[in-house]
Parts: sequence; structure tokens; C-alpha cells
Amino acid sequence: MFNVEFIKVIIAIIFGYLLGSIPWALVIGKLFYKVDIRTQGSGNLGGTNAGRVLGKKAGISVTILDGLKAFITVIVCYLFIPNATILAGLACCFGHCFPIFAGFKGGKAVATTMGYFAGISIFVTNHFFYQFVLVVLIFFVLLYLTKIVSLSSLIAIFSAIIISVILKNDIQIIFSFIVLWLFVTYRHKDNIKRIINKTEKKITWM
Repeated sequence: MFNVEFIKVIIAIIFGYLLGSIPWALVIGKLFYKVDIRTQGSGNLGGTNAGRVLGKKAGISVTILDGLKAFITVIVCYLFIPNATILAGLACCFGHCFPIFAGFKGGKAVATTMGYFAGISIFVTNHFFYQFVLVVLIFFVLLYLTKIVSLSSLIAIFSAIIISVILKNDIQIIFSFIVLWLFVTYRHKDNIKRIINKTEKKITWM
């Protein structure tokens, strides 16, 4: 028979995945703009595509809500099933990319990854400035310089790994950051090709 702790971990992972599966870009697009964002722009259910298709306000709203999915997952698990916090957080990011509520076609997990960083830095490592604020600052500086969201995201998330190593965090946390960076990088494989070919779209609002 499965022990109680194992069952709790499974429940936490399912909770994280289901929370991550909420397609906020789709919800906001249909509810407020009568637009199925999956048929517009890149078809991606993330903040960047929402911003391009629906406008800056929608893009910011989707980004914040997507980040909150992972942040809330970390909080809930830290309070009730602490040994499942990392796995549940990863499940949330996976759910965002492959949401059961949107035909398993979601976003690229940048905002949810940042939400995960925020939760971990506040409740687990106590390095909020270095592991979240600094990473966000790196993202915006790169975005200002390059105007490319995908490139800025990938470098910023990679910087979180370097910072985590410097801070000598628990190996499980460092490993989770590496997994997320590899996962987000894979999700951006088409963007990387366009960056190399110098055809990646640039933002115009910054």
C-alpha cells in the first residue's frame, strides 16, 4: 500500500498541474475581447502573444495571472505539503505548457517559471532580491537592449541558475531551475531558430 506522504505528494503534483492548466490568455481573450487567442498571432497561450493580439493591458494581466499560478502552488505546498513544493511547482509549469483545459496546447512557461522563482525565493531560500528581483531586472535590461522577449527570458532564467549556485542553494532547487531552463529553452526552439536567422519579432512598446 502507498504511504500517506506519497499520496500527499501525488495530490500536490496534480494540484500544481491543474492550477497551471488554467489558460488565462484564452479566458481573458474570450471573456473580454471575444477572441480565441489560439487563432491569432503565434497561437501561443502566453502573455507575449496576448499582448500582441489583445493589447498591453491584456498582456500584462495574462503574465501576472500566469505567474501567480506557480506562486500560489508554491505557497500552498509550502504550508501543507512542504516536501512536494518543488515537484508541484514544476508540475504547474508543465501544466501551463500542456493544459488539460485547452487541448494540451499552452504557453512557454516563462511567466510561470518567474512565479516559481518568486515563491521559492520567498518561502524556501529567503533570497527574494537575488533570486527573483535581480532576475526580473536582468530580464528587463535585456529586453530594453534587445527588444526580444524570448532571448531576454532565456538568459534571465539561466541567470537564476548561476545565482542559485553562487548562493549555494539546496541541490534540489538548483536542479529544478536547470530543468525549467531546459524545458523553457525547448519550448522556445522555434524562437531560437528565428533569433539565429535574425527574423524574431521585436517588441515596439519599449
